[in-house]
Amino acid sequence: MGSGPNGLVAAVRLAQAGARVVVLEQADEPGGGLRSGELVAPGYIHDHCASVHPLGAASPAFAALGLERDGLEWLKAPVQIAHPFDDGTAAAVYYSLDDTIEALGEDGTSWARAVGGLSSHWDELANDLLSPILRRPRHPFRMARLATALLPATATARRFDTPAGRALWAGLAAHSVAPLNGFATSAAPVILGALAHVGGWPVARGGSQSIADALISKLMGSGGEIRTGHHVTSRPDLPKARITVLDTGTQTLLDLYGTSLTGRWRRSLRRFQSGPGVFKVDYALNAPIPWRATECRQSVTVHLGGTLEEVAASERAPWAGSVTDRPFVLLGQPTVADPDRAPGGRHTAWAYCHVPNGDKSNHLDAVERQIERFAPGFAKVVTARSIERPSDLEHRNPNFRGGDIATGATRGLQIFRRPIWSSDPYRTPVPGVYLCSAATSPGGGAHGMSGWNAASSILENELT
Repeated sequence: MGSGPNGLVAAVRLAQAGARVVVLEQADEPGGGLRSGELVAPGYIHDHCASVHPLGAASPAFAALGLERDGLEWLKAPVQIAHPFDDGTAAAVYYSLDDTIEALGEDGTSWARAVGGLSSHWDELANDLLSPILRRPRHPFRMARLATALLPATATARRFDTPAGRALWAGLAAHSVAPLNGFATSAAPVILGALAHVGGWPVARGGSQSIADALISKLMGSGGEIRTGHHVTSRPDLPKARITVLDTGTQTLLDLYGTSLTGRWRRSLRRFQSGPGVFKVDYALNAPIPWRATECRQSVTVHLGGTLEEVAASERAPWAGSVTDRPFVLLGQPTVADPDRAPGGRHTAWAYCHVPNGDKSNHLDAVERQIERFAPGFAKVVTARSIERPSDLEHRNPNFRGGDIATGATRGLQIFRRPIWSSDPYRTPVPGVYLCSAATSPGGGAHGMSGWNAASSILENELT
């Protein structure tokens, strides 16, 4: 139930193992957060949600399935991440670790110490990092060296000597969608920084829908079936099956099976907290964004937040029910790497900031002030725009409750308790019922590992 990346990965793996698999999707087209389309203007392809895929390009699940054989192609820009400043300069991360060390100058050695070990040993450590924490790691000593990831990002940022280095670290930490002085907020910059040197921060040629299309091709080739427009509001809406796998949020599991769950599971699901929402703007542009910093013109991903202190203030605010005057803005410009997403010479872009869960306000002015701050004249290149509040995101994908695109807060111990403390959080107490969404470990990101791990549990417990 649900055809996001986790649902599709689980479906493909089970179908390849010989199971007869039917995928139910509420929307009229499959893909979940991987869908793409003309959201703003004809000829401009935008991604509904996930757009840049450092975890996808390095995903053990995607690699094992060989999605490139079904048409998936990753495209990288010259710069993987750019973080501009008011003086017209920018900190930049390149695909090459050596190039990044050189570009960061006096902070280069600190960057290498922070992410170099993981980037060099990603293939060994990926499965440990993307599995439930209560499982015994295959490489315990190498994993122990990553213990600094459990520290607050504001603490580990001190290893950088310059304000630019600390700001770059803070921008990566903001992907945790949590106050940067919180537990384990260093995990995001450690992992995402390292991935810049593994598979980069690429886009999928033609849009993120290409990832879903490759998975669907795998599923169909293995005898699977997808039924779109299939709404499930109660258990009778589900066809009879030996095994039911939910690529949904925790509330759906409670709504469908709450009376059959144990008290421990019900309590854990009711305590499971949603994170902040997202206010998103998609743009059709008649020219490239006029960034002052050259590095920003060469990157798909631009972090707009100024200093560490500004980014930290911005990421605290949604948890207190507000948004700062200078919100941290994540901006993507996919046509830097994939120009065919827009008519000749034109471009697509998107930008979003974190807002209180369920927020109804319009933050367009604040978002565009941040863009103009680093790219004066931006407004002149905008042909059309479309905004989405948290309620719009939830309407498009019910897993994004209140606009929470991570399907559950990644703050405190809930980073690891997804949605319950267990070495197998995918297997529920209800016989034959499994949960495989981003509400389970390892959490958000279009990597399919929650679906892969859930399928592993099913193959071990049900289909042996």
